[in-house]
Amino acid sequence: MATCDKGCAPAVRLCARLNRLKTLDDDMMATSLKRCLSTLDLTLLGVGGMVGSGLYVLTGTVAKDMVGPAVIISFLFAGFASLLAAFCYAEFGARIPKTGSAYMFTYVSVGEVWAFLIGWNVILENMIGGAAVARAWSGYLDSIFNHAIQNFTETHIMQWNVPFLAHYPDLLAAGILVVASFFISFGVQVSSYLNHIFSTISMGVIIFILVFGFALAEPANWSQKEGGFSPFGWSGILAGSATCFYAFVGFDVIASSSEEAKNPQKAVPIATAISLGLAATAYILVSTVLTLMVPWHTLDPNSALADAFFRRGYSWAGVVVAVGSICAMNTVLLCNLFSLPRIVYAMAEDGLFFSIFARVNPITKVPVNAILVFGILMATMALIFDLEALVQFLSIGTLLAYTFVAASVIVLRFQPEKTNSKGNTSTSPNSNAEATPSESQIISEDSGELKQYESFSDKLQLVERQKTRERRGVGQLRACWEPYLGQLLGNCEPGEVVAMCVAALIVSSVSLCAVLEFGNQQLQLPGWSFTTLLVIFSSAFLLSMTLIWFHEPQTNSKTFQVPLVPLTPGASIFINVFLMMKLSYLTWIRFTVWIAIGLFVYFGYGIWHSKEGMRELQPKDMAARYVVLPSGSLVETVQSVQPDGLVDTAAPLINPSTVPTTEELAGKR
Repeated sequence: MATCDKGCAPAVRLCARLNRLKTLDDDMMATSLKRCLSTLDLTLLGVGGMVGSGLYVLTGTVAKDMVGPAVIISFLFAGFASLLAAFCYAEFGARIPKTGSAYMFTYVSVGEVWAFLIGWNVILENMIGGAAVARAWSGYLDSIFNHAIQNFTETHIMQWNVPFLAHYPDLLAAGILVVASFFISFGVQVSSYLNHIFSTISMGVIIFILVFGFALAEPANWSQKEGGFSPFGWSGILAGSATCFYAFVGFDVIASSSEEAKNPQKAVPIATAISLGLAATAYILVSTVLTLMVPWHTLDPNSALADAFFRRGYSWAGVVVAVGSICAMNTVLLCNLFSLPRIVYAMAEDGLFFSIFARVNPITKVPVNAILVFGILMATMALIFDLEALVQFLSIGTLLAYTFVAASVIVLRFQPEKTNSKGNTSTSPNSNAEATPSESQIISEDSGELKQYESFSDKLQLVERQKTRERRGVGQLRACWEPYLGQLLGNCEPGEVVAMCVAALIVSSVSLCAVLEFGNQQLQLPGWSFTTLLVIFSSAFLLSMTLIWFHEPQTNSKTFQVPLVPLTPGASIFINVFLMMKLSYLTWIRFTVWIAIGLFVYFGYGIWHSKEGMRELQPKDMAARYVVLPSGSLVETVQSVQPDGLVDTAAPLINPSTVPTTEELAGKR
């Protein structure tokens, strides 16, 4: 047995290193970046990240090929599904006002290697997204000039015929990314001002489209003569919802900017809610106008809005729509170039990525190295890759990040606060909150006064139970379920059962979605087998959520909290996993290759330079625990011991051996 323990020790240590959590300081508002963004700034960033070229292209494509006029319902369902994920981001952005978004949220709740992989995938998603939008921006502008730019490039510069590469180098797309990176490197306020300008123009164009479009609306275009409101039925609506879901990708830029917000605790949730509401309203109303102006089956998928006005005899309105489309794509470019360097900066700041990207310019207060390097890489991708080749690799990293953030919400909601050896630092985001009932028990004495009995250690609690009922701590079974499940789960550490249930929740979601997506066609399962698997995995999913609900959550947070936990994040996990199952096999191949490269970077650099790992190697500060008796109550006081052996004399020193026991105190009374 001893030999087995010795052989397993290296594996145990490795697992501990891979799953170590990020330690957050007590003052989470301290930052080397500049806190200058208001709620309005964050809201416009969110709107700019969501309302882009999809408003001018995606609406027509989904309406014609998948849904018909019922695209309105598809956007409504997609907006609700996005709201579930946005709730989770809003809670973390308010509780942890640090840049890094999903990477940071995963690091403080799940573990280091998982956080690195999430950040690694989000980096690629932002690079591909920015390059794809730049290619679309270039193509849209080129089409206005009758493809003169493309013809000149192919004739006088060069062209090639290579799979996955563009037919010609898109110098315009690369140029706009380089210029945008240059402007963003001047500071967050410059980025915000540019986003204000483009977002204002874009919203003005949307208002023009709605007012003028409703004036030209013809309800007959929804009649049975034209195919009816929902020609593809509920299957088409649900398929369209899955596609429309990606229109709302981009709200995470708000959480990425929380370290530069003036008041992130209030601004992040408010900005997330308002921006998502505005984006959903814009998509729904524009879809309504578009399908009422012309019959849905005659739409041009490439430029539906401009073509609709042209066919109604208002070709000049197409110019206005083109201006709005270009401004909307500019806001998406700015959001991609804004959030990507900050994720890189957060990873580098934690030591998991190359330290050169952690440097912040002392004047502009932004990570200039990360902005310029990744802006050039994004421009290179836009220069040589085809738009379709870029788009087919999108989405999986974003959906994976949404899944981990939702899981992190559940884990942290049922995790008791933990203090480290430095006293004020904590691995829980609620380090500023007051002590929870798991750390102290509030009881009523004979005198009617409330007195607080603190613990001598993390395991031992002094609780007097003469007249009051014990309240369960965070992460423990609720008192009403203790008689039924106490023997089975009562000996587990607080939050341990919840963490295992979250893992079971994800596994059951993957299994259930795989059966739903591949069971009938690819796997060709018999009817009884298909039904049996659905029942098993559905039961496991519901059982996991029920067991989580049986435990005590945190209730003392002073910031925004996701409602209906674990139902809301659980539903978000299921939706994200279901959408991931619908991605093409090429996307999964890209994901596997990119993950392998990321693991090579992590084990080659990140794990050895991790600041959390270095903190573990440093000699820990000594701390002494004492019990003082103010006003007859037992209170635990932590006093630091300096490395030279001297005790901090700011608080009185009391020998624990001389402290009277609870029985002696009762006798004295």
